[in-house]
Amino acid sequence: MAFNGTEGGSISLTAGAALTREYRKQNPGATKGHFFGKDILHQLLNQQGCQGIRMYYGLDEDGNKELVLVGADTNENDLTALVADLSMPCPGVCGNANVLNS
Repeated sequence: MAFNGTEGGSISLTAGAALTREYRKQNPGATKGHFFGKDILHQLLNQQGCQGIRMYYGLDEDGNKELVLVGADTNENDLTALVADLSMPCPGVCGNANVLNS
């Protein structure tokens, strides 16, 4: 299968809330999510041949969850010239409580 940029899709807030609630229930006190600013996301997406963003799970030196982002091309290959991390984790930067983070 080749990537064409249409992969993925939206889900309802109810479905998203159910997924994040179950995660929080099974992982109390763990990182709930990560925020990446639009600048780094645009840089990833604007790479020559980029069809989307692949997100890898990682652990930092303290065992905290991290996301490592790279662009991916039509042939499903990672574009490794630009690798993104350094997100803002929640808790820490969560915004107002809502059904996705509380």
